[in-house]
Amino acid sequence: MMKRKKIISIVGARPQFVKAAVVSRELGLHSNVRELILHTGQHYDSNMSAVFFEEMSIPKPFFQLHVSETTHGAMTAKMLEGIERILLEEKPDLVIVYGDTNSTLAGALAAKKIRIPLAHVEAGLRSFTMDMPEEINRILTDRISDFLFCPTNQAMQNLEQEGFGHFPCIRIQSGDVMKDAVEYYALQAAEKSGIIRKLQMEEFVLCTVHREQNTNDKIRLKGIVDGLNAINESIPVIMPIHPRTRKFLQQFSIQPKFKLFEPVSYFDMLELLRHCRTVVTDSGGLQKEAYFFQKGCITLREETEWTELVSNGFNILSGADATSIEKDAKDLMQRTLNFDIELYGDGHAAGKIVLYAISKNREQSMDVL
Repeated sequence: MMKRKKIISIVGARPQFVKAAVVSRELGLHSNVRELILHTGQHYDSNMSAVFFEEMSIPKPFFQLHVSETTHGAMTAKMLEGIERILLEEKPDLVIVYGDTNSTLAGALAAKKIRIPLAHVEAGLRSFTMDMPEEINRILTDRISDFLFCPTNQAMQNLEQEGFGHFPCIRIQSGDVMKDAVEYYALQAAEKSGIIRKLQMEEFVLCTVHREQNTNDKIRLKGIVDGLNAINESIPVIMPIHPRTRKFLQQFSIQPKFKLFEPVSYFDMLELLRHCRTVVTDSGGLQKEAYFFQKGCITLREETEWTELVSNGFNILSGADATSIEKDAKDLMQRTLNFDIELYGDGHAAGKIVLYAISKNREQSMDVL
């Protein structure tokens, strides 16, 4: 009997649960594969973790590290120690990491140092600012990965420009797994989510803020809130609030005049995206999801890894300046956007990723290029 290939997928934050969901579902179609999910605990709140696994029918994590939020160094070190211990015990044939969090980097380092093949889903993205912890995580993870699954042509070009053609790795333009997720789960969300009925709003702007560069900086956070307050005077703004954002709003005594509520499930977020007028966010994933639902997006940063959204007019980088946020949001809501352009693949990224993941070795993977 052929030995089943063992794959460990490492997740820790909300966007990774979404990405892992579609890849896990695809892996489950192959009887010769056994996938074990390792949850680092980076997002540990039930609204930000457990509900995603239940709602999206993701296999429950086989391993839980419970490494909750702390400093970057302490968090990464604890994750690295825990992941390495599990990998040494389980001896998987492949480790898959997703995105750009501390969980991503810790998983990549642990796998590579003990010579386990490593796949990075959402490789090649660059915001070109080393001020972002996520940028550091992306660059380091890409550099040591054996399989680099790029969601866009720009991501492939970024790796080419950085000399990855000379490194012992395989680069694949797979498309974006988050598009797979939206296409698969949107109908279920429409049937099962009751959030629009609860809100009873005919029109609203959907906002999320969670990045440290915005939440931990009083001037930036106040600028963002002031801009949102101004928008709220003409169209309601709603914000599912990240625990870190709530903490610093209270610490800095900043008073939002718009509606705040607890983090929502993935299905609820899909429905909010479907029904909102536009999106204001500092999230990378939500920028794309806005595009998938044919909504414009204001990004509360000076840069983005999703540069194609900006160059095609779907996204405006407004930073944290209140005046810019208000003006750009009003301008964007008046634009007529053409969403016929296809930026993120055909909705079958997970299938392409699994095709490589279940190959026995790098040479077999080369054969399917």
